[in-house]
Amino acid sequence: MKQPLEDLLRSTLKHLAGELFPKTALPATPLLERSRDPAHGDFASHVALTLARPAGKNPRALAQAIIAALPKSELIAKVEIAGPGFINFFLSASAYHAELQRILQAGAAYGHNQLGEGRAVGVEFVSANPTGPLHVGHGRNAALGDCLGRLLQAAGWKVTREFYYNDAGAQIHNLAISVQARARGLAPGSKGWPEDGYRGDYIADVAHAYLAGESVSVEGHTLRGAKDPDDLDAIRAFAVAWLRREQDLDLQAFDVHFDVYFLESSLYTGGQVDATVRELIAHGHTYEQDGALWLRSTEFGDDKDRVMRKSDGSYTYFVPDVAYHRSKWQRGYQKAITVLGSDHHGSLTRVRAGLQALDCGIPAGYPDYMLYQMVTVMRGGQEVKISKRAGDYVTLRELIDEVGRDATRYFLVARKGDSQLTFDIDLARSRSNENPVYYIQYAHARIASVFRQLAEKGLHWDAQNGARHLARLGEKHEQALMVSLSRFPELVETAARNLEPHLIAQYLRELANDFHTYYDAHTFIVEDAALRDARLTLVAATRQVLQNGLALLGVSAPESM
Repeated sequence: MKQPLEDLLRSTLKHLAGELFPKTALPATPLLERSRDPAHGDFASHVALTLARPAGKNPRALAQAIIAALPKSELIAKVEIAGPGFINFFLSASAYHAELQRILQAGAAYGHNQLGEGRAVGVEFVSANPTGPLHVGHGRNAALGDCLGRLLQAAGWKVTREFYYNDAGAQIHNLAISVQARARGLAPGSKGWPEDGYRGDYIADVAHAYLAGESVSVEGHTLRGAKDPDDLDAIRAFAVAWLRREQDLDLQAFDVHFDVYFLESSLYTGGQVDATVRELIAHGHTYEQDGALWLRSTEFGDDKDRVMRKSDGSYTYFVPDVAYHRSKWQRGYQKAITVLGSDHHGSLTRVRAGLQALDCGIPAGYPDYMLYQMVTVMRGGQEVKISKRAGDYVTLRELIDEVGRDATRYFLVARKGDSQLTFDIDLARSRSNENPVYYIQYAHARIASVFRQLAEKGLHWDAQNGARHLARLGEKHEQALMVSLSRFPELVETAARNLEPHLIAQYLRELANDFHTYYDAHTFIVEDAALRDARLTLVAATRQVLQNGLALLGVSAPESM
């Protein structure tokens, strides 16, 4: 509803521009915002205040001129001036009735928009090192990244979901020697155990599978274990494949899927890392010092220059990061987003600096990042730190097994990513109104129950009759629910634009509250057919928006609970 009203206001301003403010450009930002107080209308605009000074006009007089020039519209019941020059719009009841019809006609597409205009965006998330099971922090990354992908698709972007495997470097070496130690019969703490070895029980599982000659298939490639505990290269390859498979199974249980799996090692074998370094040297953005090769990253906004190649000839970790993100641009991602733990925020500036130093047309600020904080898991008022399998952290699979996929996904995305998150297992398992995902799903199940009861009474919902009698929806709870439903498209666009999927989670809880309040205050299946069909139309529209919002979160919409 906001967009047609804003279009009406913008066209009015263009009409008045030549007469009232010929030398002042119209604001590019949205001209309207939802009113917090219903007494101030449905929408408010401060455009008269914004234009008054550059136009040399009194704000209230300018507001009055704008109102006088507004063409008649079925959307608007009345317009008022408030305070120093705010313009308050009160929408007509028919505007909300028309929105109910739009919801039912659009169905699963209601709330979608064309913000992305079909452009390509790559969303990289999870990207866990294949050195162990996914922990709950990876789960928050997965929930945020997957929901972000769903949101961007709904906003008209062509989305590719990508997982970047760090399958090279010191951590993979530590994995290999840990599995080798287990294969030789050593245990953590025993003589000969690697100082930096991984201690979780899953390492013993990998070693047992390797010695048993188990075969592991990942992305069409199959590796088989062997009885030789001395072949470290074979152990390394097998362990990485085994853990990649385990992570894939965890993500499948979480209903998270990827279009592209990109291996860090391919950047070396394919020559992209060496090519990136050569180009940076050729552009004159590097220098030698203390036997190392440095990037003049301070020229591109970094707080200090960065080592690219150490004195021993090995590359620092940000060099393959630059090569990798360059590959995203080369592969056609007009926009690239990485979901990244807040503890890695320091890499943002140096990667962007490296991309700008390449001078290959990549825009400043590429890629975008969505940062998130880690998760504290609580049970019985106490923090849970230990996994039965991983040893020193709570795994994603254990959380899903304990509270279910829907609750896990919702809880991990319900707060803004860069805020601390406490995951209360007891709350997530509870069947109470305090559990937000239960509360939302229960709203959907209640609606399904209404239509089952309707059929049991031998009645049916006549949608056309309901559409003819929407004027009967005059109760305050009905009006509040219609307002809530109309907010959904705005929330989808804002969440997609600002990379904030938590807005959808919060909105759904508010919508569920409005529905439950309506349900508790009124009877839907009444004798009056006109009123019954009108109310069922509102209820059906609520069901559709709940389904659409839950789908953006990857959470199911149950018919019964």
